[in-house]
Amino acid sequence: MIPSTKLERLSDRFSQIEAELASGAAGAGFVKLSKEHAELAPVIEAVNAYRSATKQLADAETMIADPSSDAEMRGLAEEERAELKELVGKLEHDLQIRLLPKDAADDSSAILEIRAGTGGDEAALFAGDLLKMYTRYAQLQGWKAELMSLSESDLGGVKEAVLEVAGQGVFAKLKFESGGHRVQRVPETEAGGRIHTSAATVAVLPEAEDVDINIDDKDLRIDVYRASGAGGQHVNKTESAVRVTHLPTGLAVAMQEEKSQHKNKAKAMKLLKARLYDAERERVDSARAAERKGLIGSGDRSERIRTYNFPQGRVTDHRINLTLYKLDRIITGDELSDVVDALVAEDQANRLAALEAEG
Repeated sequence: MIPSTKLERLSDRFSQIEAELASGAAGAGFVKLSKEHAELAPVIEAVNAYRSATKQLADAETMIADPSSDAEMRGLAEEERAELKELVGKLEHDLQIRLLPKDAADDSSAILEIRAGTGGDEAALFAGDLLKMYTRYAQLQGWKAELMSLSESDLGGVKEAVLEVAGQGVFAKLKFESGGHRVQRVPETEAGGRIHTSAATVAVLPEAEDVDINIDDKDLRIDVYRASGAGGQHVNKTESAVRVTHLPTGLAVAMQEEKSQHKNKAKAMKLLKARLYDAERERVDSARAAERKGLIGSGDRSERIRTYNFPQGRVTDHRINLTLYKLDRIITGDELSDVVDALVAEDQANRLAALEAEG
C-alpha cells in the first residue's frame, strides 16, 4: 500500500506548480517549472486513477459488509470486487514504478557514439549495421535521428559515427545500449564460409541542457582548419572544420561534416557538452562510473553485452540472459524494442525490489 501522505504531497506540489505557471513565471524559472510539470503530470494521472479505483473498491467492500444491502446489489458488488482488486494491484504497481527515483537525465535526448572494434573491415560493416538499427528504431519511436559525424571504411562500413537522437525520454530507453556488441557471421569476402567474430562499441551520452552544464568561454580553445576527405585530400578551400578543446579537462571534439564553420562549431559544442555532462555524472556517482566502464570496455570482443549470431538467427543480451530468434527484425531496428523494453523492465524490477527491501 502506498502511503496516502506521499500521494498528498505529490498532488499538493503539482497544484503549486500549476498555480506558479498560471501566475506568469518567466525566464529560467518558467523553464524549470515547465520541466517539473511535464515530469509530474503522468504521475498525477496515475495517482488519480489509483485513488479512484481504491475508492470504488472500498465502496464495494462497504456494500458487501452492510447486512441491509439488497441481495442482488451485494452480488454485483462481489463480482465487481474481484475485478477492482486486480485493477488496484495493477495501478499500484504502475504507480510504484513511476515513483521510483529517476535518473536526472532520463528525459533527455541522447548522443550515440558507435565505433568499430576488433575485426577490421567486418567490424566496420557491423558498426554500420548498428548505426542503421538505431536510426530506424529512433524513427519508429517518433524521435528525430541526425548524423553528427561519420568516418567510413573503404568497404562502406563505419569506423566511427556520432548520432544525435532527439525526443522525450530518449536516454531512459537507450542508456542500456552502452557497451560492447559482438557479431558472429560469415563475411561476404570470406570464400571458405568460415564464421568470423568481430565487435563494435556503443556509448550513449545524455544530451546536456544549458541548465545541466555551464562552460566558460575562457576555458575553450577553438581551432579552425580545412576539412579533409579520405586519404587526407582537402575537400574544400575554406577553413570550415572546427576543433573545440576544453582546456581544464583536455577533452577535444572535432567536426567537419558541414560546409559551414558555424554549424560545425555548434555540433562540436553539443557533443563536448554531452561528454562533459557524462563525465560529471560519473564523477558524482562512482557506482554508475564503475558500471559504465564495465559496459563500454575497449571494444574487444571479450567485453560484450550482446551477441548477434547470424548463422543461428539469434540475438542474446548477456546481462539479462535474453535470447530472441529474430535477428533479422532486430538488426533492422524494427523489433529492437523487444530488447530495449526487456532491459528497462528488468532495471525497474531490480530497483523496486531494492526499494522494498529497504522499506
